[in-house]
Amino acid sequence: MLERRRLGGSALEVSAIGLGCMGLSGVYGPADDAESIRLIHQAIDLGVDHLDSSDMYGWGHNEELLGRALRGRRDRVVLATKFGQVRNPSGGGNLVDGRPEYVGQACDASLKRLGVDVIDLYYQHRVDPKVPIEDTVGGMKRLVEQGKVRFLGLSEAAPETVRRAHRVHPVVALQSEYSLLYRQEAEATLPTLRELGISFVAYSPLGRSLLTGQVQKPEDVPAGDRRLAHPRFQGDNLVRNLALVRRLEGFARDKGCTPAQLVLAWLLAQGRDVVAIPGTKRVDRLRENLGALEVRLTPDEVAEIAAAVPADAAAGARYPEAQMKAVHL
Repeated sequence: MLERRRLGGSALEVSAIGLGCMGLSGVYGPADDAESIRLIHQAIDLGVDHLDSSDMYGWGHNEELLGRALRGRRDRVVLATKFGQVRNPSGGGNLVDGRPEYVGQACDASLKRLGVDVIDLYYQHRVDPKVPIEDTVGGMKRLVEQGKVRFLGLSEAAPETVRRAHRVHPVVALQSEYSLLYRQEAEATLPTLRELGISFVAYSPLGRSLLTGQVQKPEDVPAGDRRLAHPRFQGDNLVRNLALVRRLEGFARDKGCTPAQLVLAWLLAQGRDVVAIPGTKRVDRLRENLGALEVRLTPDEVAEIAAAVPADAAAGARYPEAQMKAVHL
Protein backbone atom coordinates (compact mmCIF):
# COMPACT_ATOMS: atom_id res chain seq x y z
CA MET A 1 0.00 0.00 0.00
CA LEU A 2 1.32 3.44 -0.92
CA GLU A 3 2.20 5.92 1.80
CA ARG A 4 -0.78 8.15 2.59
CA ARG A 5 -1.00 11.68 3.94
CA ARG A 6 -3.94 13.72 5.23
CA LEU A 7 -4.86 17.00 3.51
CA GLY A 8 -5.05 19.78 6.08
CA GLY A 9 -7.79 19.43 8.65
CA SER A 10 -10.01 17.49 6.25
CA ALA A 11 -11.15 13.90 6.15
CA LEU A 12 -9.25 13.46 2.89
CA GLU A 13 -6.32 11.06 3.05
CA VAL A 14 -4.40 10.60 -0.20
CA SER A 15 -1.42 8.76 -1.65
CA ALA A 16 1.69 10.87 -1.03
CA ILE A 17 2.25 10.81 -4.79
CA GLY A 18 -0.85 11.47 -6.86
CA LEU A 19 -1.45 12.05 -10.56
CA GLY A 20 -1.66 15.46 -12.21
CA CYS A 21 -3.85 14.97 -15.29
CA MET A 22 -3.11 18.12 -17.34
CA GLY A 23 -0.80 16.36 -19.77
CA LEU A 24 -3.59 14.00 -20.81
CA SER A 25 -5.24 16.84 -22.72
CA GLY A 26 -2.62 17.67 -25.33
CA VAL A 27 -0.66 20.24 -23.35
CA TYR A 28 2.64 18.40 -23.71
CA GLY A 29 2.14 17.15 -27.25
CA PRO A 30 -0.60 14.78 -28.47
CA ALA A 31 -2.32 12.41 -26.06
CA ASP A 32 -4.41 9.33 -26.80
CA ASP A 33 -7.64 9.06 -24.80
CA ALA A 34 -7.63 5.27 -24.68
CA GLU A 35 -4.04 5.23 -23.43
CA SER A 36 -4.85 7.98 -20.94
CA ILE A 37 -7.74 5.98 -19.51
CA ARG A 38 -5.48 2.93 -19.27
CA LEU A 39 -2.94 5.06 -17.40
CA ILE A 40 -5.57 6.29 -14.93
CA HIS A 41 -6.81 2.74 -14.33
CA GLN A 42 -3.24 1.54 -13.79
CA ALA A 43 -2.58 4.40 -11.37
CA ILE A 44 -5.66 3.49 -9.31
CA ASP A 45 -4.71 -0.19 -9.32
CA LEU A 46 -1.25 0.75 -8.03
CA GLY A 47 -2.79 2.68 -5.15
CA VAL A 48 -2.73 6.22 -6.52
CA ASP A 49 -5.97 7.77 -5.30
CA HIS A 50 -5.33 11.52 -5.68
CA LEU A 51 -6.32 12.65 -9.19
CA ASP A 52 -6.04 16.33 -10.08
CA SER A 53 -7.79 18.03 -13.01
CA SER A 54 -9.12 21.47 -14.03
CA ASP A 55 -11.88 22.79 -16.21
CA MET A 56 -9.30 24.60 -18.34
CA TYR A 57 -7.21 21.50 -19.19
CA GLY A 58 -8.32 21.00 -22.75
CA TRP A 59 -11.25 23.33 -21.91
CA GLY A 60 -13.39 20.53 -20.52
CA HIS A 61 -11.72 17.58 -22.26
CA ASN A 62 -9.71 16.57 -19.20
CA GLU A 63 -12.70 16.41 -16.88
CA GLU A 64 -14.73 14.47 -19.46
CA LEU A 65 -11.83 12.02 -19.91
CA LEU A 66 -11.49 11.60 -16.16
CA GLY A 67 -15.22 11.07 -15.86
CA ARG A 68 -15.07 8.22 -18.37
CA ALA A 69 -12.06 6.68 -16.62
CA LEU A 70 -13.73 6.77 -13.20
CA ARG A 71 -16.92 4.93 -14.12
CA GLY A 72 -17.12 2.10 -11.61
CA ARG A 73 -14.06 3.46 -9.76
CA ARG A 74 -15.29 6.76 -8.31
CA ASP A 75 -15.23 5.49 -4.73
CA ARG A 76 -11.53 4.61 -5.00
CA VAL A 77 -10.22 8.14 -5.56
CA VAL A 78 -10.04 11.63 -4.12
CA LEU A 79 -11.17 13.75 -7.05
CA ALA A 80 -9.80 17.27 -7.31
CA THR A 81 -10.52 19.87 -9.96
CA LYS A 82 -10.22 23.61 -10.38
CA PHE A 83 -12.13 26.60 -11.75
CA GLY A 84 -11.39 30.24 -12.48
CA GLN A 85 -9.37 30.41 -15.67
CA VAL A 86 -11.52 31.36 -18.66
CA ARG A 87 -10.88 31.74 -22.36
CA ASN A 88 -9.90 35.14 -23.66
CA PRO A 89 -12.38 36.17 -26.40
CA SER A 90 -9.55 37.98 -28.19
CA GLY A 91 -7.50 34.76 -28.32
CA GLY A 92 -4.81 36.06 -25.97
CA GLY A 93 -3.78 34.68 -22.59
CA ASN A 94 -6.36 33.21 -20.25
CA LEU A 95 -8.54 35.51 -18.18
CA VAL A 96 -9.63 34.87 -14.58
CA ASP A 97 -13.17 34.95 -13.21
CA GLY A 98 -13.64 34.77 -9.45
CA ARG A 99 -17.15 36.21 -9.23
CA PRO A 100 -19.35 34.26 -6.77
CA GLU A 101 -22.03 33.71 -9.40
CA TYR A 102 -19.45 32.23 -11.77
CA VAL A 103 -18.20 29.85 -9.09
CA GLY A 104 -21.55 28.05 -9.04
CA GLN A 105 -21.82 27.92 -12.83
CA ALA A 106 -18.31 26.51 -13.16
CA CYS A 107 -18.90 23.85 -10.53
CA ASP A 108 -22.15 22.66 -12.12
CA ALA A 109 -20.37 22.36 -15.48
CA SER A 110 -17.49 20.39 -13.93
CA LEU A 111 -19.86 18.03 -12.11
CA LYS A 112 -21.62 17.30 -15.39
CA ARG A 113 -18.39 16.66 -17.32
CA LEU A 114 -16.99 14.47 -14.53
CA GLY A 115 -20.26 12.58 -14.21
CA VAL A 116 -20.23 12.79 -10.42
CA ASP A 117 -22.47 14.18 -7.68
CA VAL A 118 -19.73 15.73 -5.60
CA ILE A 119 -16.14 16.99 -6.03
CA ASP A 120 -13.84 16.04 -3.16
CA LEU A 121 -11.46 19.01 -3.43
CA TYR A 122 -12.38 22.15 -5.38
CA TYR A 123 -9.74 24.79 -6.05
CA GLN A 124 -9.77 28.32 -7.32
CA HIS A 125 -7.19 27.87 -10.08
CA ARG A 126 -5.98 31.48 -10.13
CA VAL A 127 -6.85 34.36 -7.82
CA ASP A 128 -8.96 37.04 -9.50
CA PRO A 129 -7.42 40.42 -8.57
CA LYS A 130 -10.71 42.13 -9.50
CA VAL A 131 -12.77 40.21 -6.91
CA PRO A 132 -12.09 40.15 -3.15
CA ILE A 133 -10.98 36.65 -2.19
CA GLU A 134 -13.64 36.72 0.54
CA ASP A 135 -16.36 36.98 -2.13
CA THR A 136 -14.95 34.13 -4.22
CA VAL A 137 -14.53 31.82 -1.24
CA GLY A 138 -18.01 32.81 -0.08
CA GLY A 139 -19.29 31.39 -3.37
CA MET A 140 -17.19 28.26 -2.86
CA LYS A 141 -18.50 27.88 0.69
CA ARG A 142 -22.05 27.76 -0.67
CA LEU A 143 -21.06 24.78 -2.83
CA VAL A 144 -20.01 22.93 0.34
CA GLU A 145 -23.32 23.84 1.97
CA GLN A 146 -25.16 22.55 -1.11
CA GLY A 147 -23.27 19.23 -0.99
CA LYS A 148 -21.62 19.74 -4.39
CA VAL A 149 -18.10 20.07 -2.97
CA ARG A 150 -16.55 18.48 0.11
CA PHE A 151 -13.42 20.60 0.74
CA LEU A 152 -11.85 23.79 -0.62
CA GLY A 153 -8.41 24.65 -1.95
CA LEU A 154 -6.56 27.53 -3.57
CA SER A 155 -3.94 27.48 -6.30
CA GLU A 156 -1.07 29.97 -6.68
CA ALA A 157 -2.29 32.16 -3.83
CA ALA A 158 0.05 34.30 -1.71
CA PRO A 159 0.16 33.82 2.09
CA GLU A 160 -2.05 36.80 2.98
CA THR A 161 -4.63 35.74 0.38
CA VAL A 162 -4.70 32.26 1.91
CA ARG A 163 -5.12 33.75 5.36
CA ARG A 164 -8.06 35.90 4.26
CA ALA A 165 -9.71 33.00 2.44
CA HIS A 166 -9.31 30.69 5.42
CA ARG A 167 -11.24 33.14 7.61
CA VAL A 168 -14.29 32.74 5.35
CA HIS A 169 -14.14 28.93 5.14
CA PRO A 170 -11.41 26.41 6.02
CA VAL A 171 -8.96 25.84 3.18
CA VAL A 172 -7.40 22.36 3.31
CA ALA A 173 -4.85 22.60 0.48
CA LEU A 174 -2.77 25.15 -1.37
CA GLN A 175 -1.54 24.03 -4.77
CA SER A 176 1.47 25.59 -6.43
CA GLU A 177 4.59 24.66 -8.33
CA TYR A 178 7.15 23.25 -5.94
CA SER A 179 10.35 21.43 -6.82
CA LEU A 180 14.07 21.61 -6.21
CA LEU A 181 14.25 23.91 -9.22
CA TYR A 182 11.45 26.32 -8.28
CA ARG A 183 10.76 26.57 -4.58
CA GLN A 184 11.18 30.16 -3.38
CA GLU A 185 7.46 31.01 -3.40
CA ALA A 186 6.54 27.64 -1.92
CA GLU A 187 9.02 28.00 0.91
CA ALA A 188 7.76 31.54 1.59
CA THR A 189 4.19 30.22 1.80
CA LEU A 190 4.73 27.08 3.89
CA PRO A 191 5.04 28.83 7.29
CA THR A 192 1.58 30.38 6.86
CA LEU A 193 0.12 27.06 5.73
CA ARG A 194 1.60 25.30 8.75
CA GLU A 195 0.24 27.93 11.08
CA LEU A 196 -3.24 27.42 9.63
CA GLY A 197 -3.05 23.62 9.24
CA ILE A 198 -3.19 23.64 5.42
CA SER A 199 -1.40 21.07 3.24
CA PHE A 200 0.79 21.88 0.25
CA VAL A 201 -0.01 20.08 -3.03
CA ALA A 202 3.05 20.35 -5.26
CA TYR A 203 2.45 20.43 -9.00
CA SER A 204 5.30 20.19 -11.53
CA PRO A 205 7.48 18.56 -8.84
CA LEU A 206 9.80 17.35 -11.62
CA GLY A 207 10.28 20.85 -13.03
CA ARG A 208 8.09 20.03 -16.07
CA SER A 209 10.45 17.09 -16.79
CA LEU A 210 13.72 19.04 -16.48
CA LEU A 211 14.61 17.29 -13.24
CA THR A 212 14.17 13.80 -14.69
CA GLY A 213 17.39 13.99 -16.71
CA GLN A 214 15.45 13.04 -19.85
CA VAL A 215 15.75 16.50 -21.43
CA GLN A 216 19.26 17.40 -22.59
CA LYS A 217 18.51 19.85 -25.40
CA PRO A 218 15.50 21.77 -26.80
CA GLU A 219 15.01 19.09 -29.46
CA ASP A 220 14.12 16.61 -26.70
CA VAL A 221 10.84 18.49 -26.22
CA PRO A 222 8.35 17.67 -29.03
CA ALA A 223 7.18 20.36 -31.43
CA GLY A 224 3.89 21.87 -30.26
CA ASP A 225 4.70 21.12 -26.64
CA ARG A 226 3.82 24.07 -24.39
CA ARG A 227 7.07 23.65 -22.46
CA LEU A 228 8.94 25.27 -25.35
CA ALA A 229 7.30 28.59 -24.40
CA HIS A 230 8.64 28.35 -20.86
CA PRO A 231 11.80 30.35 -20.15
CA ARG A 232 13.45 27.43 -18.34
CA PHE A 233 13.70 25.50 -21.62
CA GLN A 234 15.11 28.34 -23.70
CA GLY A 235 18.69 29.13 -24.75
CA ASP A 236 21.21 29.78 -22.01
CA ASN A 237 18.53 29.14 -19.37
CA LEU A 238 18.32 25.51 -20.44
CA VAL A 239 22.11 25.15 -20.42
CA ARG A 240 22.32 26.51 -16.87
CA ASN A 241 19.41 24.40 -15.63
CA LEU A 242 20.85 21.22 -17.10
CA ALA A 243 24.09 21.88 -15.20
CA LEU A 244 22.02 21.79 -12.00
CA VAL A 245 20.38 18.54 -13.05
CA ARG A 246 23.79 16.93 -13.58
CA ARG A 247 24.58 17.61 -9.93
CA LEU A 248 21.46 15.70 -8.95
CA GLU A 249 22.33 12.76 -11.20
CA GLY A 250 25.35 12.09 -9.01
CA PHE A 251 23.22 11.97 -5.86
CA ALA A 252 20.77 9.64 -7.64
CA ARG A 253 23.55 7.21 -8.63
CA ASP A 254 24.75 7.12 -5.03
CA LYS A 255 21.22 6.31 -3.81
CA GLY A 256 20.60 3.73 -6.54
CA CYS A 257 17.58 5.57 -7.91
CA THR A 258 16.66 7.77 -10.86
CA PRO A 259 16.90 11.59 -10.73
CA ALA A 260 13.10 11.78 -10.80
CA GLN A 261 12.83 9.49 -7.79
CA LEU A 262 15.48 11.48 -5.94
CA VAL A 263 13.78 14.84 -6.38
CA LEU A 264 10.35 13.46 -5.47
CA ALA A 265 11.80 11.85 -2.34
CA TRP A 266 13.45 15.16 -1.47
CA LEU A 267 10.14 16.99 -1.87
CA LEU A 268 8.21 14.53 0.29
CA ALA A 269 10.92 14.83 2.95
CA GLN A 270 9.97 18.50 3.41
CA GLY A 271 7.10 17.45 5.68
CA ARG A 272 4.10 15.19 5.92
CA ASP A 273 1.95 18.17 4.99
CA VAL A 274 3.44 18.09 1.46
CA VAL A 275 2.12 15.81 -1.30
CA ALA A 276 3.12 15.68 -4.95
CA ILE A 277 1.05 15.33 -8.13
CA PRO A 278 3.54 14.67 -10.96
CA GLY A 279 1.93 14.29 -14.35
CA THR A 280 2.74 11.73 -17.01
CA LYS A 281 1.19 10.05 -20.04
CA ARG A 282 3.20 6.84 -19.64
CA VAL A 283 2.75 3.88 -17.32
CA ASP A 284 6.51 3.30 -17.03
CA ARG A 285 7.01 6.87 -15.83
CA LEU A 286 4.11 6.45 -13.40
CA ARG A 287 5.81 3.40 -11.91
CA GLU A 288 9.14 5.22 -11.80
CA ASN A 289 7.56 8.14 -9.91
CA LEU A 290 5.96 5.83 -7.37
CA GLY A 291 9.38 4.25 -6.80
CA ALA A 292 10.32 7.50 -5.04
CA LEU A 293 8.31 6.28 -2.07
CA GLU A 294 10.99 3.62 -1.50
CA VAL A 295 13.86 6.15 -1.46
CA ARG A 296 14.91 7.07 2.07
CA LEU A 297 16.89 10.26 2.58
CA THR A 298 18.60 11.21 5.82
CA PRO A 299 18.27 14.81 7.05
CA ASP A 300 21.89 15.38 6.00
CA GLU A 301 21.18 14.09 2.50
CA VAL A 302 18.10 16.32 2.21
CA ALA A 303 20.25 19.31 3.13
CA GLU A 304 23.05 18.33 0.75
CA ILE A 305 20.64 17.98 -2.15
CA ALA A 306 19.09 21.38 -1.41
CA ALA A 307 22.56 22.94 -1.25
CA ALA A 308 23.46 21.42 -4.63
CA VAL A 309 20.52 23.26 -6.22
CA PRO A 310 20.10 26.49 -4.23
CA ALA A 311 16.63 28.04 -4.10
CA ASP A 312 17.62 30.91 -6.42
CA ALA A 313 19.68 28.85 -8.86
CA ALA A 314 17.05 28.15 -11.55
CA ALA A 315 17.45 30.13 -14.77
CA GLY A 316 14.24 31.53 -16.25
CA ALA A 317 10.91 32.35 -14.63
CA ARG A 318 8.32 29.68 -13.78
CA TYR A 319 6.03 30.79 -16.60
CA PRO A 320 6.18 33.05 -19.66
CA GLU A 321 5.93 36.70 -18.61
CA ALA A 322 2.18 37.14 -19.21
CA GLN A 323 1.31 34.07 -17.13
CA MET A 324 3.60 35.08 -14.28
CA LYS A 325 1.30 38.03 -13.63
CA ALA A 326 -1.41 35.63 -12.46
CA VAL A 327 0.57 33.66 -9.87
CA HIS A 328 1.20 34.22 -6.18
CA LEU A 329 -1.54 36.85 -5.82
